[in-house]
Amino acid sequence: MNVDGADEASWEGPEDETQAVVEAVGRQLKLWRKAARMRPAEFAALMGYGENLIYKIERGVRIPRPEFLDKADEVLGAGGKIAAMKQDLEQARYPKKARNLAKLEAEAVELGGYSNHNLHGLLQTKEYATALFEMRRPAYSQDEVERLVAARMNRRAIFDRAPAPALMFVQEEVTLRRPLGGAKVLRRQLERLLEIGQLRNVEIQVMPTDREDHAGMSGEIEVLKFGDGSVVGRAEDRSFAAAISDPKQLRALELRYGIIRSQALTPRESLAFIEKLRGET
Repeated sequence: MNVDGADEASWEGPEDETQAVVEAVGRQLKLWRKAARMRPAEFAALMGYGENLIYKIERGVRIPRPEFLDKADEVLGAGGKIAAMKQDLEQARYPKKARNLAKLEAEAVELGGYSNHNLHGLLQTKEYATALFEMRRPAYSQDEVERLVAARMNRRAIFDRAPAPALMFVQEEVTLRRPLGGAKVLRRQLERLLEIGQLRNVEIQVMPTDREDHAGMSGEIEVLKFGDGSVVGRAEDRSFAAAISDPKQLRALELRYGIIRSQALTPRESLAFIEKLRGET
């Protein structure tokens, strides 16, 4: 039996270190089902999902979604104990790359980023991020889009950290003008930038398109610094997904980023520029 939205093929499986958590939740679900004296087929019918999916969730092959756990809690009369496991699975649903990046950002005391194609992930609104993932080719499935957007929104917790990290962003002017998702999405995105730009630990700078000298022509850059003095970098010209820790490469990356910041508009000038763009959108 399959109902709308319950297609088992669209349910993601666990990755690497999250496997143990997913398997533990599956075992608990199986114990609750047996305690209720329900066979898998009966449980599946009451849940409105296929029996095969129930088996795979109990074996830890599929990650149960939040709505699945809520329904299972109700069907099995768990009194909130099954629904509470949603928190344990929150990180498991996100792609490994997003989890690793979120972990670095959660530990950083300083983050500097330069973006030239679109807005930095930490600055994006949900609507902007959705539009960005939906225009990817080859196309993501709707389930993949939702998963990626959720992971990106989860990273925005960095703005609520205490003590607050120093966050610096340099954005190419074109990223503030390109109406990804439409004018309404862009306007809300510009408003979000103005909100974030008021935070005392955040500096947003705009790199004007008419600059004749530009140190960022090699592509995107990100530099993260930690409380123990260590530094990790990422750069588009060195496979942006791979972390850079070599001291010589890091010195070059930090030098380049420092020059980029000096060539961009100041934070105050940048907010005024963004405010002007919002008025034109």
